[in-house]
Amino acid sequence: MADVRDIMDLEQPSAQEVTRESIIGSDKLKKRPQNVQKIPRRPEGMHREVFALLYNDNKDVPPLFPSDTTNGYKQTKIKLGMRKPRKWKWMPFTNPGRTDNAEFYHWRRPADEVTGYPFAKFNKKVEISEYTDVEYNEHLSSENWSRDETDHLIDLAKRFDLRFVIMADRYDTEKFGKRSVEDIKDRYYKIAGVLSKLHGKKVYTYDADHEKRRKEQLKKLYERTTEQMEEEQMLVGELKKIEARKKERERKTQDLQKLISQADSQSETPRKTDKKLPKKKISNPSRPSKVDTTVITKQILQAAEGTGIKFPDYKNSGVSLRSQRMKLPANVGQKKAKGLEQMLQDMGMELNPTPTEEICQSFNELRSDMVLVMELKAALTTCEFELQSLRHQYEALAPGKTLTIPAQLMPSGPAAVDRDVDGVKTTTAEIIDVVGSPGTPNPP
Repeated sequence: MADVRDIMDLEQPSAQEVTRESIIGSDKLKKRPQNVQKIPRRPEGMHREVFALLYNDNKDVPPLFPSDTTNGYKQTKIKLGMRKPRKWKWMPFTNPGRTDNAEFYHWRRPADEVTGYPFAKFNKKVEISEYTDVEYNEHLSSENWSRDETDHLIDLAKRFDLRFVIMADRYDTEKFGKRSVEDIKDRYYKIAGVLSKLHGKKVYTYDADHEKRRKEQLKKLYERTTEQMEEEQMLVGELKKIEARKKERERKTQDLQKLISQADSQSETPRKTDKKLPKKKISNPSRPSKVDTTVITKQILQAAEGTGIKFPDYKNSGVSLRSQRMKLPANVGQKKAKGLEQMLQDMGMELNPTPTEEICQSFNELRSDMVLVMELKAALTTCEFELQSLRHQYEALAPGKTLTIPAQLMPSGPAAVDRDVDGVKTTTAEIIDVVGSPGTPNPP
């Protein structure tokens, strides 16, 4: 800037003398304004809302005297005027709720109208049943309770407002003997019930035996050990597992019931090859009957004929690839698809063969029959573990006895067994006992 001013013949500004104060600053402390009030700090542990009630917007301290203000907590200082203050006098008063006529004193304005002690309305008394000599002799006399003891019970009820625990503690055991809380409540409520019935009022019934059993159960629950609580939690977990297995069995039983009901409906219109089949011989499939297993198997086969894979028809959908006909529909689940792949690999077949016309049709029929076999295996396994469940239930209800199941209804061993029904071989899957025999621990 100095060169520019020199070129333009401008006056140079006076150079400011560089001093220590201009660089470092003055050592003198700046004076703070005197009118700034120090803001008090909120004490530790006090809530912000409570601390805000102590100070207003001007940060004034709370007043020494309470004041009646209409602007809320913001105007907290009392306004003192020049008027003559009202007189207060130390005056006596009595409490109507007391029976000893005790006299107390408090400050009160002489001009105020005396309307009695305002807090006497909170002295509520419980209505205690009372009886006359005639009512006691005719309706309330008892062999276990004398007249003096009954009068003592009513007197305690009046003194302690039906607080039966205190009444049992203050009971005169030297004169009348020890009485439990339940006995005292039972006697009182019997008296109150008889008197209410005589006067046409609502009767309250007290069950002393139920109250004793409830307290005993509560005591046992309170005195449980850690081992007992852990055992209870274990039993609750086992109960949930049993209920889950029961729901699974019911679901599989419903699936089998649907297959048999479909077989019954199809048996009403028999085919040429099924003219000799009996109609509706299975009245209740959940119970063992004397029906031939061959008939049951044929009915299950008939019902399962329509449960295979239904491949879409591409005849009327325009141009399409023949390989699309071998694609599994969307309604086939992932579990069935994996099972089909495993079975094809076991048979040494390709998962995606050459899609000729004949191969497409035969490959789709093969996979549909495979799904049918899988469903028949599941239905047969369901029947077999239902029989096992019935056998275990029978052995549990009748100890020492064993339910004999016919050999034609059960496999010869735990391994799979091939059965030949009208030239069709069906393989029985290994039976998994989901119910569990008595005394057999459940698997983890």
